[in-house]
Amino acid sequence: MKDKAKEWFESLRDRLVTMIEGHDRSNFTVKRWNHAGTGGGKMSVIKGKVIEKGGVNVSTVAGKFSDKMQQRIPGADKDPSYWATGISVVLHPANPHIPSMHFNTRFLVTKKRWFGGGMDITPCLEFESDSKQFHKNLKKMCDKHDTSYYKKYKKWCDEYFFLKHRNEPRGIGGIFFDYLNNNDFDKDFLFIQNVGNFFYNYVDEIIKKNHSKNWSNEERRRQLIKRGRYVEFNLLYDRGTKFGLETGGNTEAILMSLPPIAEWE
Repeated sequence: MKDKAKEWFESLRDRLVTMIEGHDRSNFTVKRWNHAGTGGGKMSVIKGKVIEKGGVNVSTVAGKFSDKMQQRIPGADKDPSYWATGISVVLHPANPHIPSMHFNTRFLVTKKRWFGGGMDITPCLEFESDSKQFHKNLKKMCDKHDTSYYKKYKKWCDEYFFLKHRNEPRGIGGIFFDYLNNNDFDKDFLFIQNVGNFFYNYVDEIIKKNHSKNWSNEERRRQLIKRGRYVEFNLLYDRGTKFGLETGGNTEAILMSLPPIAEWE
């Protein structure tokens, strides 16, 4: 099970990097890092013309949770040992007509095991028709696995990616899930694979559709303001940021999600 999940995340990373480099005609910079426990990861960052800043990270790590985290993590209260593998992607395009895009999936093993992850889209301009199509296709994908998934995971996403201090959503949502374990690894793993494939196809399609559109200074300003909201969420609320920092992850990789430029009014 562990090897299957690890190999899938690494293969998805390779496909995403190749596809994005093809659109951008520039290359990712790759840096490997070691975990404070055992294992480590590969951080790939691009600063290009289509993707102003983007990161595709994979990692496989193991260690022991702190006393504080043992109380929060299923299966860690009796044994603090853990093993985790996953992929995390954040893309901040240069063109305001392409939304910022976030995706991650992971497999975590303590005395219990489960998958988690999701994706969400953060446009800065009018995006109603594209939003409807995104959610329609996402629901269709989820329904192939379980007709309860989309409604449940969309609600979780809407509630999670919400800036409480501003009383506003981060973007148009998507899906978010955690502790996925139906006591059928192959069934759950297939869902994880299809979530990854969906995100891959979406990134490819939205870049093709919008990367050549012209934009104004005002549209760029709106993009930078929206990026400021992205920064606020990731530093105040994001689980992955907190998990990585509390378990000895690579700080540079953890903060890879932050945009290169942002503004506040």
